[in-house]
Amino acid sequence: MASLLACKFILLIGLQFLSLTAAQASPCRPYCGNIPINYPFGIDEGCGSPYYSHILVCSDQGKLELRTPSGRYPVKSISYSDPHIIVTDPFMWNCLDGDSFRPTRPFSLDTSTHLSLSSQNDYLFFNCSEENVIVQPKPMFCERYPEKCDSSCDSSSYLCRHLPECASALTRSTCCSYYPKATESLRLMLKYCASYTSVHWRNTGETQPDDQVPEYGIRVDFDIPVTTRCLQCQDTSKGGGTCGFDTKTQSFLCLCERGNVTTYCNDDSISKRTRNGVIAGTVTGVSVAGAFGIGAGIWYFKKVRAKAPVTCGVQSNENRLF
Repeated sequence: MASLLACKFILLIGLQFLSLTAAQASPCRPYCGNIPINYPFGIDEGCGSPYYSHILVCSDQGKLELRTPSGRYPVKSISYSDPHIIVTDPFMWNCLDGDSFRPTRPFSLDTSTHLSLSSQNDYLFFNCSEENVIVQPKPMFCERYPEKCDSSCDSSSYLCRHLPECASALTRSTCCSYYPKATESLRLMLKYCASYTSVHWRNTGETQPDDQVPEYGIRVDFDIPVTTRCLQCQDTSKGGGTCGFDTKTQSFLCLCERGNVTTYCNDDSISKRTRNGVIAGTVTGVSVAGAFGIGAGIWYFKKVRAKAPVTCGVQSNENRLF
């Protein structure tokens, strides 16, 4: 009986260790839902560039969100050829709202990151107080007051006259277009306007004038920090690894199937490092839980073996555990 219990205990510990090791060697997830996750982003610890660590969050349901100081926003798409992210803000005005306006919040980005609001965004504000906001047809106003031109909210803008997807959604409300220079100016506008929305211009690949179409959403541009080590790591002739980083030191790591290296996957001249932080918690799990469990198993096995022989299946020199 003791022998049988010892076998079960040892097998259980062995399986736990193998599962932790397998999780440790898993590559970074390349998708969240149907959205590709490539360098410089990552949704697992230690994946991608440290500049974008913890910026993208992937839920268990495969929903990708962008985390900013003003909240978490659903990601609609990511482009790596023309580096940008399109996000939606559920608090912004949409066609279904019509003349009904809900409380909203100003969208903002962390200035310490490599993210920036795209100049391809246009912002529409609704029912602004003309006592506090300059609401004028921009061409006429700029001719009369060129020094105040940048601070005016254009009431004759193309987008106000042609709201994307719902040109006649507003029947009683006023609309004007204004590009905020900073988050503070956006907050100030919302203090005197009922609501706002963001429209970005999507490139269609067609010839002018059909090369761009307006769509609701916020375009966020990002930089791709390219380094020689990352290019070597991704090179398929050198092993085709994934660019990542050490979660403690923030230094570069090439994440490979066999472990982490500081160069590229096929470089056998250096010892492989453990996959530190590629899957959250696996390193700690192996080093503490795994080591403790295996140590306890060895101790228990030796104690039982001193009293009775242990046979896990057919014992031979080939399948002997210790």
